[in-house]
Amino acid sequence: MHENETKAVVSISEMARMVGLSRSRFNQLMGTTFPWPRYSVSTRRPFYDEELQQSCLEIRRRNCGIDGKPVLFYAKRINATVPVRKRKKVAAVKNDYADLIDGIKSLGLVAVTAVQVAEAVNELYPQGMPEGASGQVMRAVFLHLRRQNCSDNVGK
Repeated sequence: MHENETKAVVSISEMARMVGLSRSRFNQLMGTTFPWPRYSVSTRRPFYDEELQQSCLEIRRRNCGIDGKPVLFYAKRINATVPVRKRKKVAAVKNDYADLIDGIKSLGLVAVTAVQVAEAVNELYPQGMPEGASGQVMRAVFLHLRRQNCSDNVGK
């Protein structure tokens, strides 16, 4: 709806939208900054007629409430793109260490996850896993995970 476009009557929610405020903030400002609505005698519902709508739009435009006090309204937020921290997907981690996970599970750690294995490999081999030493890598990761999950460390 255009800023100066009014209807015969609008609800409080729609009036709040017209002036660019949330309904709760608009309700807080009723009586001081914005005028009180009129009420339908038959339904007892509050409404803003065209005259009150124009008054509210003028208040918003001028930043001066019906009480004569200046009021500052925040500008609408512009949806800025927030940089998202990129994470390695669990599916990709599973594919990278599928053989290692299967081997560790066969050694008895059946509840091991791909993320746990990836973290253990990164901690044990920060420069990358050695080539052709899959048995040694599996043993080292298994012992590392088992040490982390031993009963002495649980609950600490």
